[in-house]
Amino acid sequence: MSQPLITRRTFALLVGGAGALSSAASAAPGATVWRLATGYPAENFHTANLLAMAKEVVLATAGQLRIEIHAGNSLFALNAIRAAVQDGKIEAGEAIMSSLAADVPLAGADSVPFITSSYADAQRLWRIQRPLIEQAFAERGLRVLYAVAWPPQGLYSTKPLGAMSDLRGMRMRAYNATTARIATLMGAVPVDVPATELDKALADGRIDCMMTSAVTGVESRVWQSMRFFYEINAWFPKNLVFVNDKAWSALEAPSRDALKAAAAAAELRGWANSAAAAARSMDELRRNGMKIEQVSFLFGRDLQRLGEHFSLDWVKQVGVAANGVFIPYFDKQ
Repeated sequence: MSQPLITRRTFALLVGGAGALSSAASAAPGATVWRLATGYPAENFHTANLLAMAKEVVLATAGQLRIEIHAGNSLFALNAIRAAVQDGKIEAGEAIMSSLAADVPLAGADSVPFITSSYADAQRLWRIQRPLIEQAFAERGLRVLYAVAWPPQGLYSTKPLGAMSDLRGMRMRAYNATTARIATLMGAVPVDVPATELDKALADGRIDCMMTSAVTGVESRVWQSMRFFYEINAWFPKNLVFVNDKAWSALEAPSRDALKAAAAAAELRGWANSAAAAARSMDELRRNGMKIEQVSFLFGRDLQRLGEHFSLDWVKQVGVAANGVFIPYFDKQ
């Protein structure tokens, strides 16, 4: 499935600006206008997917339902979007699921490291996780539309890594408690580097290794300081798109049906676009001289053991509800 072509002009037409599509929707008798907030920029493939969904909805409803996409934290900051939708300040939003885990613990399952090794694994985990997330969201007056994974997290290094022991003493980027603990368990030294400081940390040589996606590696031109990338697929974090249930219930049945169909199509398209973005970024890393490698068998086994360690920790933290995710997930492996 090809990625939808979303130009800046299309973005302007769909995001509440003037233009034929926006004006036609506004002119429809009894038209409903929704606002959907996301923290990610217009150029991001997740945002492009939202725009494609919005276009499908406005066409399917002949302008009776128009969804304005407000990108780049322009309406609410990323971490405030879920509460804004729940409180009815806006009708819909998008958030990374790991940011919801404090209030909805089961949302953190996809960020437990080293338990998914492929997009197929990540999709299977979501199929198991989804009804539980839907139930938790329904209790909060929210309705899930769809979820799409980010490209997987790989391991970058300034030197070749034949075994996990080779990481001992290396300075590894950390940006939250989990990544700091991963670094420590691997024998590396965690160095706190938030996303906004990553480019500078790489330029200054403050870190020797890090775990992030190929997409982020390209955006940060990581080849200027690191030469090796290992496809460990540490985890596949997901973005979740959701709506206020009262706003959903207030829609006419044809509009609800159109939105449901467009959301289902967006989920399929989004996962395909994520995989395509990962592949393009891997090609770009290669073109810039990065060595793309798999870890050794023993290294991979050590990563699996770390996954078991973090899985047990997550179950202890979440409680018995976690069994509803991990028992069926690991049972099918």
